[in-house]
Amino acid sequence: MKFKKIEKIIEGDFIHRYDITYEAADGSEKVYEMISRDKDIRTLEELQPDKPDAVVLIMHDESGERVLLNKEFRLATGEWVYNFPAGLIDPGEEPEESAGRELWEETGLTLKSIEDFIPLSFSAVGFSNETNVCVVGTACGEFRESTSVVEEIEPGWYTKAQVKELIRNYPFAARTQAYCYVWSRS
Repeated sequence: MKFKKIEKIIEGDFIHRYDITYEAADGSEKVYEMISRDKDIRTLEELQPDKPDAVVLIMHDESGERVLLNKEFRLATGEWVYNFPAGLIDPGEEPEESAGRELWEETGLTLKSIEDFIPLSFSAVGFSNETNVCVVGTACGEFRESTSVVEEIEPGWYTKAQVKELIRNYPFAARTQAYCYVWSRS
C-alpha cells in the first residue's frame, strides 16, 4: 500500500475521525476510516506515533500470587468488562508518573515498584493509531472508589484460579484477556 493522503472528517472532544487514502498494488484506491487522539494529522509521519498516548498497568500484589483487574462499565459496549487499569498520559507527564496517577485514581492503590516497561504498542490497530506502553509492577494499599464520577470501576485482586474462571464466563479487553490467559496457566 502506498500512502496518498489523510483527511480529517470529524473533530471530537477526545477522538477524531479521519479518512486515509492508499493506493493498492493493483493501482486501485482504498479509503480507510480510522480514529485518533491526535487532532491534527496531515502526513504519513504524523500518522505513525513515536510516543505513547496511554499507560496500561499490569500489577501484581506483593506476594506475586494475584493480579489486579478492574471490572469496569464500558460505555462503548454497554456492559461490564474486565480490564487492566489504564489511562491517558497527561501533557508533560512521563509514563511512570501516569502509571502512579492512574493507579491511584482508578483503584486507590499505590505503585510500589516498576519491574518492566513493555514498549510502544497499538491499543486497537484495526481502527486507531492510539498507542500505549504497559507498565509491569507491584501495587499495594487499600481499594477505594474511583476519583472519576464518569467511570464505574470495581478493582480487585485475583488468583490464577479466579482468573481462569473469569476468562471463561465474562467479557475482557483483548490485551488483558491474553495476558491473564497465559499468566493463569504458568
